[in-house]
Amino acid sequence: MPIIVKSRDEIGLMREAGRILAETLEIIVSHVRPGVIEKELDEIARREFKKRGVIATFLNYGQPPYPATICVSVNDEIVHGIPGPRVLAEGDIVSLDFGVSVDGYHGDSAVTVPVGQISEDAERLLRVSQQSLDDAMEVMKPGARLSDLGSAVQRTAEGAGFSVVREFAGHGIGRALHEPPWIPNFGEPGRGPRLLPGMVFAVEPMLTAGRPEVRMLDDEWTAVTADGSLAAHFEHTILVTENGSETLTRIAGSH
Repeated sequence: MPIIVKSRDEIGLMREAGRILAETLEIIVSHVRPGVIEKELDEIARREFKKRGVIATFLNYGQPPYPATICVSVNDEIVHGIPGPRVLAEGDIVSLDFGVSVDGYHGDSAVTVPVGQISEDAERLLRVSQQSLDDAMEVMKPGARLSDLGSAVQRTAEGAGFSVVREFAGHGIGRALHEPPWIPNFGEPGRGPRLLPGMVFAVEPMLTAGRPEVRMLDDEWTAVTADGSLAAHFEHTILVTENGSETLTRIAGSH
């Protein structure tokens, strides 16, 4: 299927969705500390979305229907962790992943943050994971090839001794949360379609401190590292512009 190029009006709605996500994520992150219950973070997101009059994209998404507003994935949980009664502890790392829609157009974002003081190894995983996303965004410009994004992620991640998860990938986004194309976080550069202004992608590297293999939990949503190693996940919704790219889910001056 072709990659959908968005109109100016569609981009405006996605820009609004991205702004709301960025503001809400900042609020949620400010509540991450030892002793906080995962479910409390989900309740904050629900409250903020209701206040802003937007629809939580993840709630009731897929089969089985996802039961929460945000994904909260801790330590060896890579993605799609369901927030419940677990209490966050000093030294944990926690991934927060969520989306909203504004008048039917979506934004999608994720970040992994420390809970209190974390180990040097965990801090390095977070730093490199964030850098891998930054490096993918750096090559995202008109005329680049789609595979250049995943190649940039892989080069940064594996160059630092981390692994890239293969089972999950970035994607196009717009009127649907998941649109073509599938954007793996690995591969050779210079392949696939050329990027054009108006294309919008959710780019989301997922790195592990150990092996890249994934295991699914019985809830049919939570993906964990098969070897129990730490995992980190960062994501932005990004627009290809005439001169480069615009990160729709970022507050000015922040990651």
